[in-house]
Amino acid sequence: MLRNLNSIQVERALREEEPGPPFPPAADRDAWEAVRAGLGEEECRRLIQRGEEAARAGITDLPATLFLEFQRIGERNAYDRNWGLRRRGLNWMTLAECLEFEGRFIDPLLDTAWAICEESTWAIAAHQRALTDMERPHIDLMATMTGAYLAEFDFLLGAEMEPALGVRIRHEMDRRLFTPWLQRHDFHWMYSLEERTVNNWNGVCNGNLLTAALHLEPDPARLAEMVIRAAHSLADFIDGFECDGGSTEGVSCWGFGFGNFIMAAALLEQRTNGRLSFLGDEQRMRDIARFPLRTLVSPGKWAEISDIHPDMECPLWLIDWLAQRLDIPELHALAREHLRMGMDWREAPLTWDLRSLLWRAAQPDVVGDERFVPARHDFYSGMHWMFARRDPTDPDALVLVAKGGHNGEMHNQNDLGSIIVHHGRENLIVDPGRGRFSREYFGAGRYDLLVNQSFGHSCPVPNGQMQGPLTHVRHGDRRSDSGYHARLLEHRADETQDLLRLELADAWDEAADLESLRRTVVLQRDCPAGRIELLDEVQFASGPGMLESVLITFGEVEEGAGQVVIRGERAALRVDYDAGALQLRTEFVPQVALFVEKRDLRRVIFSFREPRQEGSIRLDIAPLTV
Repeated sequence: MLRNLNSIQVERALREEEPGPPFPPAADRDAWEAVRAGLGEEECRRLIQRGEEAARAGITDLPATLFLEFQRIGERNAYDRNWGLRRRGLNWMTLAECLEFEGRFIDPLLDTAWAICEESTWAIAAHQRALTDMERPHIDLMATMTGAYLAEFDFLLGAEMEPALGVRIRHEMDRRLFTPWLQRHDFHWMYSLEERTVNNWNGVCNGNLLTAALHLEPDPARLAEMVIRAAHSLADFIDGFECDGGSTEGVSCWGFGFGNFIMAAALLEQRTNGRLSFLGDEQRMRDIARFPLRTLVSPGKWAEISDIHPDMECPLWLIDWLAQRLDIPELHALAREHLRMGMDWREAPLTWDLRSLLWRAAQPDVVGDERFVPARHDFYSGMHWMFARRDPTDPDALVLVAKGGHNGEMHNQNDLGSIIVHHGRENLIVDPGRGRFSREYFGAGRYDLLVNQSFGHSCPVPNGQMQGPLTHVRHGDRRSDSGYHARLLEHRADETQDLLRLELADAWDEAADLESLRRTVVLQRDCPAGRIELLDEVQFASGPGMLESVLITFGEVEEGAGQVVIRGERAALRVDYDAGALQLRTEFVPQVALFVEKRDLRRVIFSFREPRQEGSIRLDIAPLTV
């Protein structure tokens, strides 16, 4: 459907349809009083108080020297934080004024929106790097999101504001976003090219640009061209999901990219009274929409693979909208459960907070104890992601997550064969996700080499070598067809066990000297609490070599004779191994940065005692009662 749209068809629909407003503007007091009633007075007071705090805080500074600080320290800095504070202030004061409608927030909103319009760039320093070239605006995720925020702020409160603000917003929107979007072809997020893989940037940028355009672009012919440009580019985005709807970027980026895609898709359907839709292949959309259902490990927690935030919450407006539009009742059950758990997007951008307030079919169903129960087993055949749940009705039960795939994936981390063991509602054997190892631990040179490599994942390590990234593939190399990859040998799930067997030899360069390296992970269901078997079998090519099997944890590690205990905050695991054939050591890695949080990490390493031509490492992992 996305690639089949043409500008004549789109323009005709835009001209002929006369829908009502997508949301009630602030002046529609009956609608907003209904919102207030649904929220309750306590929640309304909290939201209005947040607007008052933003008004008192004023406008944060964004000087050029602060922008350039990113180049000096190489990490996100105060410029990006202050950029975010301005937009959060716009969000909080907008919602407060819509709920209250007494005019208290109009002046600080004018100052904040005008200050955003005066920024040299709407992009952040982490993405733009250099000071702004005023002739070539940089369009990143945050620039497009800023456009959508201002457009929906103008829709809600534009009639109440100084008229010059609306004129300024439209001028800046056209100069910074609309005209470059229509005229330039150098945006890396726009097209699927041989050297680039489409990722969440495509969904976020096109989704927010189209959202802003549907609000602000007055010319149906020009708007039609924007719809077509977004549709063709978003077709690449949808094609980027795996054959059964999975995303190698993980659930955080699923929510971010697909959420902004759906935001624009829903607005287009509303704008054309359903004549135009981006959701033509509904079975494909259902597969993508089920991703958070299939990757859940316990209530409110998802497998931390790829770019997932450890404390992420799925946007409930998105979950609920997909449940209704695509008829997926399990998503509606998930939304109800998360509302009961207090998980909601109350700190989200304006565009998402607005939908959280107004698209809340789940709200009346909060009562009761019903919860979403995932399947015993889920498997993504394209990505080789396996989820084995010992007892999905028990939130504390053992869960095994294992992955294959290849090392050219979106937000890739060179983690083929990695596992997660989840027990007692916490990850005890972990995937650090977006973890960044400290420069202090490695030194600057090794830090750049090891960030997000197989060193930081529960993977085998042959001859001390890390896995190779796809970017290192050379023409003529034996891995050039698909890069550094895992080969699926076997996958099965029955009443007694869930099994994944991978050939991993092609995940390393020749320095690893591998003929074969097979990893088998099994959740055995033949005991009350379940147990996990991990088996690494290696054959070296030219002579004896060393193999390590590594488990990564944020927990405490207690070493014993033939066993290791990994102890978390709520639960623990016992790992049994052959102490006669294997040696054990634990490495301490301080201050691994996880988004804004820092945690100490431990690498529990089981290795051959001496080089072997071939051999195996077997670990038995079982839950302990704490």
